[in-house]
Amino acid sequence: MVTSPCSSVANDLDLTRHPCFGAGAKQLYGRIHLPVAPRCNVQCNFCDRRYDCANESRPGVTSSMLKPQQAADYLDEMLEKHPDISVAGIAGPGDPFANPIETMTTLQLARQRHPNLLLCVASNGLDLAPYVDELAALEVSHVTVTVNTFDPKIGAKIYAWVRNRKTRMSLQGLRGAGLLIERQREAIRLLKEKKIIVKVNTIIMPGINDAHVAELSQELHGMGVDLMNCMPLIPLRGTPLEVVGKPTDELLSQVRSQTGEFIPQMAHCAHCRADAVGKLGNELTGPEKNSLLELYAKKSRENQPRRCIAVATSGGLQVDQALGEAQRFVVFAPDPQAMMGFVFQEIRLAPNPSLGVERWRALADVLYDCKTVLVSAAGVGPRAVMEELGVNVAEMERGPVEEALQALFAGETLPAFMQRIKSGCGGSSCGGNKKRRGGEGCCGC
Repeated sequence: MVTSPCSSVANDLDLTRHPCFGAGAKQLYGRIHLPVAPRCNVQCNFCDRRYDCANESRPGVTSSMLKPQQAADYLDEMLEKHPDISVAGIAGPGDPFANPIETMTTLQLARQRHPNLLLCVASNGLDLAPYVDELAALEVSHVTVTVNTFDPKIGAKIYAWVRNRKTRMSLQGLRGAGLLIERQREAIRLLKEKKIIVKVNTIIMPGINDAHVAELSQELHGMGVDLMNCMPLIPLRGTPLEVVGKPTDELLSQVRSQTGEFIPQMAHCAHCRADAVGKLGNELTGPEKNSLLELYAKKSRENQPRRCIAVATSGGLQVDQALGEAQRFVVFAPDPQAMMGFVFQEIRLAPNPSLGVERWRALADVLYDCKTVLVSAAGVGPRAVMEELGVNVAEMERGPVEEALQALFAGETLPAFMQRIKSGCGGSSCGGNKKRRGGEGCCGC
């Protein structure tokens, strides 16, 4: 469980176990990619994610998509069957940070269930920077950023459009490439400030960026990048860069030699799929992976009964946090055999406050099996979203968790002395005046 951001990452983790970041590790350790990020925020002129072949190995391809809880359950089973898997990563099939809710929730679940597992993400870097602190708090130790150029003129030939999340506009040409490059530089800087290991993937496109890569590697070295992976372009039929063709082995060798003067090179890349499992070069394929992936993809939580109750509490004894200020929720499940009639189930982390109204939808997803969330206060807007999605929001005066849970699990209302007196911002007591992260009131108003 992660309770606070840290200045350095993975102090107790063996970072030599990542097969993509160390050639020696690939013989001993495997990795698993969790395909939870379908959307992308950049359209590259070499990319086509519209089709999938079971025998095709390249980024952007997956046989099935998973939701965060499905991905966590799938991860549990794969780790049990294949204990040599040392790394869980998110690499698409879109971009992890074009899907921040799915990505961060999946990483939270993975870290909570598997404290010793290495976690990594692979991104184009456009929307990565706002999540660096959260990645560090979750001890995500390795991040890959795909950087094909730091020259907007070259970037304009590589990227069809770049979507600016802040304005919700898609930028083309020099403006789009310039925005992406600016954001990539910022993301790498922030990652290195948090001492996260950074690998840069650069796709070598003959006549487009091949003559620029040595200069790029020199700048990346100055930024503290740890490893560089110069990957050959895979020309895909129907894409604008299909006509460019694949770089020759001689060209690729020359580029790696030039960039290797500045940054250590990765030369054992397997062009991993977004659902890759196993050791590099020795993938799990066929029924074992695909049928299991499909099985978990079909598992829906929509029909699961909401039997549990989540509590916003700082220490576990008192209901003393408002909906908007709680960074974690303690979940209890009914158990007729237990002395109190319920048992502790687990702790779940709250979504990032920066998500705005989507935060409450994400929280309802995190509390997928909860019929009620018990808080000290809640704003009208968050309450409406949560209750529309099936989670009742129960407010109470600061009081003992156990006594409140006994009443709620028994189907009774809260005792009168626990019930909150409605006031202020449409029903909570803060009046919307107590500002917290993201500019919201403490109740989320």
